[in-house]
Amino acid sequence: MDRRTFMSGVTLGLLAAPLVVAAQPAGKVYHVGLLSIGSDPTWRIPWKPFIEAMSELGYVEGRNLLIRPAFADGNPERLPALVAELVSAKVDTIVTTGPRETVAAKRATALIPIVMTVVPDPVAQGFVASLSRPGGNVTGLTNFVPGLGQKYVELLREVLPSATRLAVVASSPNPLPETRQELEAAGRLVGITLSVARVSGPDDFDGALARAKKDGAAGIIATSDGVTWRHRKSLVPLALKHRLPAIYWAREYVDDGGLMTYSASVADLRRRAATYVDKILKGAKPADLPVEQPVTFELVINLKAAKALGLTIPPSLLQRADQVIE
Repeated sequence: MDRRTFMSGVTLGLLAAPLVVAAQPAGKVYHVGLLSIGSDPTWRIPWKPFIEAMSELGYVEGRNLLIRPAFADGNPERLPALVAELVSAKVDTIVTTGPRETVAAKRATALIPIVMTVVPDPVAQGFVASLSRPGGNVTGLTNFVPGLGQKYVELLREVLPSATRLAVVASSPNPLPETRQELEAAGRLVGITLSVARVSGPDDFDGALARAKKDGAAGIIATSDGVTWRHRKSLVPLALKHRLPAIYWAREYVDDGGLMTYSASVADLRRRAATYVDKILKGAKPADLPVEQPVTFELVINLKAAKALGLTIPPSLLQRADQVIE
């Protein structure tokens, strides 16, 4: 099946990974902090692409690289203390996951370089002055491009042609105003009203989905969000329970039983983060490193979920999918 690409308006060829690994200064050990709202015991599994990419660039744990994990185990209130520990340890750079982690890191230091990995709109959130010229101590990657919200609505509408209402499941402050406006504008084009089902943790999922269903939502959209990401194994079965077909912002939701995703690869974003860390450790300033936007998106459809929901996926949509899980 052909791979679908969704080109951003910014072409950033400056960040291509080097083909030759440069030798690192003898005896120098680089300290890299990983700041995340996720779980500490399992951090090496999702961050394997980053660790492997760092190794390919010449940074090997136990030799010239020390990774300091700072994971909040789902509690965002722990983030300020965790990043304070990284600052006190004088790490060479801090790699963050989503917006909350990046906010905490940016508030804690204006000197240590920060590399973000999964942030929907770093300009709107005040992390960088612009994508091409970040201007401060923050740079990295965004998983969002203009028009992505419209694709969510269009794809879910293909599965639900008679739908008149959809719900966006997100925690505060997501979805961002710009993302919500894009989703609502896309909905108006096809006669769909969108509402936001707010959640702050897994205990809210069942009630939020029940209310969305009662209010007439035919399906749900899960935009980039650390809460639903961390607790996706709770969200996905509840969406099936309430018979709410869903499109998710990352394929991991679909791997865990969700219906559909149109997304950039989180693993690839983390792999690309290693390129930023490498450039910074070699002397580049974050202010001068453009923020990279994804150019390739995967459409993945789970037919097991479709069967559980009593849905028939249009053949034209299946033909366009990069992967169909049967």
